[in-house]
Amino acid sequence: MSKSLTDAAINSFDAMVKHAYQAEGVLRRHMRVKTGVVGSTHRFTKMGRGLATPRVPQTDVSPMNVGYTNATATLADWNAPEYTDIFDKQKVNFDEQRQLATTIAGAIGRREDQIIIDAIDAASATSSVSTDIGGTGTNLNTAKCRDAKKDLDALAAPQRDRKLIVHANNLFGLLGDTTATSADFNTIRALVDGQINTWLGFEVVVLPNYDEGGLPLSGSVRTGYAVHAGPMGGIGHAVGLDFRTEVNYVPEKTSWLSNGLFSGGAVSIDADSISDISMTE
Repeated sequence: MSKSLTDAAINSFDAMVKHAYQAEGVLRRHMRVKTGVVGSTHRFTKMGRGLATPRVPQTDVSPMNVGYTNATATLADWNAPEYTDIFDKQKVNFDEQRQLATTIAGAIGRREDQIIIDAIDAASATSSVSTDIGGTGTNLNTAKCRDAKKDLDALAAPQRDRKLIVHANNLFGLLGDTTATSADFNTIRALVDGQINTWLGFEVVVLPNYDEGGLPLSGSVRTGYAVHAGPMGGIGHAVGLDFRTEVNYVPEKTSWLSNGLFSGGAVSIDADSISDISMTE
């Protein structure tokens, strides 16, 4: 049971249920997604670089011999189930099954985020940004963003669909950087709105604390990522069974079982698409 409904079964109870604050998953829309995958794995193909050679008159051309590599995403199955006791249900004036749908969707969404985070973290990123950039042991700042941009530029990562994936504590650090918030440097109303949507060509994606793990934290040093993502990006997300909910009555438990189902996996297709950023919170 969802901790049993005993605490809610009182004479008068607000029918508008307040849910605990929880993230609902945000990374999927930023990634390269393949849906309808059949089987337990999916391979994303990467084509290598080509190199033009001088033309020599009256001689055969030399092929570039462009190479192909594969990055394999392994799919895993996930559930987010909860029972609603048929007797307890009669003692409250709200539809617990309907309310559970929000909680279940949040749980699956966060798990999908974690799958993507783990895939990015597992990649051997070509470049990294030290926590000492912009000051010894510092949080996210313009110098770190500039360094990550330089790395992706040098690796020829496309300018479009660049994402800066950071924790809320790291946004706090960037909001304290005058270069990022002053109207003398940009037109972002960061101090009015309390957020930065884009900076130095990156769309800023801010994640909260996740019970599933979230962005890696070692002591006080958090790892975030500057990535080239999007439909043609270097992070692949394969989905076998897309998220759906179902509600079934289980006679043996005299309860309704509300469940969320999802099957998916993620993988880094190209290490050149990722720059790890270390930030001291």
